[in-house]
Amino acid sequence: MMRTGNWTEPKSILDWSRRVFALRPIMFLLLVTAAIILEMRFDWLERAVAAYLVTTNDVRPESGAVWERGHRTQTARRDLEQIIANRQTSQREARSADTFSEIAKSLPANQGAMLSAERFRQLYLKLPRDESREIMPALELLGISGRGNWQRTYLEKNGDKLIAYLLDAQNRVLREIDLPTGVLLRPDHQNEVEAETLEDIPSFKNRIYPAQRFFEALAAVPDDIRRNIILNPELLLKPSGQMVRVGISDEAVSGYIQLGVEYLSGTGRQVILTAGHEWAVWRLRSFIEGKDAAVAPVVKYLEEHSPR
Repeated sequence: MMRTGNWTEPKSILDWSRRVFALRPIMFLLLVTAAIILEMRFDWLERAVAAYLVTTNDVRPESGAVWERGHRTQTARRDLEQIIANRQTSQREARSADTFSEIAKSLPANQGAMLSAERFRQLYLKLPRDESREIMPALELLGISGRGNWQRTYLEKNGDKLIAYLLDAQNRVLREIDLPTGVLLRPDHQNEVEAETLEDIPSFKNRIYPAQRFFEALAAVPDDIRRNIILNPELLLKPSGQMVRVGISDEAVSGYIQLGVEYLSGTGRQVILTAGHEWAVWRLRSFIEGKDAAVAPVVKYLEEHSPR
């Protein structure tokens, strides 16, 4: 007959003692105690769990607070690296630029670049005389330079404007200069663009006119308007070839509109960019398109509210 264990409740202290101090409870207690001592001494449980988690790391979902913190850290690191790279690129492009216009185009909004005082003087001297006067009289700049405490220049992009801060060795501002948007938009010795025809520039779409028609209209407007349509005509005389077409942009920036002149020569076509006051270019377009009376109120308003 098979012997079965006693599953009844103990009836006395003697029964309790027999059950507590039996071999099996004592062995179980010793094993648990040994496991605890070994865990405290060798951390075998943590090591076993860690080894298991490592083997299943690739198949477990990326969720939880630790994963989220890790993702945020990686994203922040990538964003920071991108910001640093962009600023280094902007700084490099600004230092290698040949004109203030190129610096304004290369700098992102609300960012700046540091130039030496000598580099700023070089860029200033490349400007035509009337434009350099708009920025700062040469005699005043000469006085700042002659005192010997002008060390560097910080150029900051603020919207469509470029602001120059002349700094001393302790980065104190000696003079703040606003570079007018008109100066930045006007043509310079680097005003040739990569486009071969005016159709390559989207802002001139549906506003391209034969050069003869454009310059006949230019001759028809009053002299004070004519001077404000092409702000630096000498530079348009430099390219070789025949002017064949002129484009007028549909976008105005701070009271100025970009113009493009397409030249045809033996080597092909090229486009030169210039700019004019918005109100004056509107008046010229009215002559070209025969709508002078219709746009006269608009032109009058722009003329009254545009900087001269």
